[in-house]
Amino acid sequence: MAREVKSKKLNARVFAFDCCSVLSALVYLFLCAALLVGCNNSASNRAELDRIRETPAAQRKAELLKLLDRKFENPDAHFELGRVYQAEGLWSKAEQRYNWALSFDPAHREAQAAMVKLFLESGDTAKSRTYADIYMNQVAGSPSQALRLGVAFQEQQLDEYALACYQKALDLAPNSAKIYKQMGYYYLSKNDKARATEYLSRSFQFDPNQPEVAGELGRLGVEVRIPQRANANTKKTDNIAEQSETETQ
Repeated sequence: MAREVKSKKLNARVFAFDCCSVLSALVYLFLCAALLVGCNNSASNRAELDRIRETPAAQRKAELLKLLDRKFENPDAHFELGRVYQAEGLWSKAEQRYNWALSFDPAHREAQAAMVKLFLESGDTAKSRTYADIYMNQVAGSPSQALRLGVAFQEQQLDEYALACYQKALDLAPNSAKIYKQMGYYYLSKNDKARATEYLSRSFQFDPNQPEVAGELGRLGVEVRIPQRANANTKKTDNIAEQSETETQ
């Protein structure tokens, strides 16, 4: 009788273990499927936004609104719609869309830079400066995010803020080939060949495995030699500027 009771208890434990294993497996499969669907949706959204950006402004607005009807919590769609309104001089509508973009993605650097430019264009220079300071303070401890905000400011032709962000990123990661490269291209866009040469040369010094940088230096009259094999040590110096875009601020 005692053996029968022990046997039943053992079977119950095995059954419970099997149920837990099956449940764990199902949860794991569900999470994997959810992640896969999320990645596919993100890729699909990016592709659709890329297509919409190429359409005429009037059509672009309609398509963005349609996209937001399907998924209102799409920060990139709000940002793009804000750009359309800003181009039309509809300041309040543009500001609202940038605020929506930032509510769904507080680290949306492109929307932040666009907001600063919006206040500047609408004549509120004090507010523009205040917001720029707030956004730059947010990235003060992250070279990757400071660099990203700098690029966003550069795209908005806000050179003062762009350079401030690049310098902050460089202060945090003084051996970053990526940051030197971006600053080199910035000065190249301004036709400042001397400074472009200086920063691109430093970038190449920290990471000589950059054919595109070598090409630009060649066009600037600097003789460089691209190594045959990548040097892992030079890559390590840039790791700090390659942090995830989802980094917590």
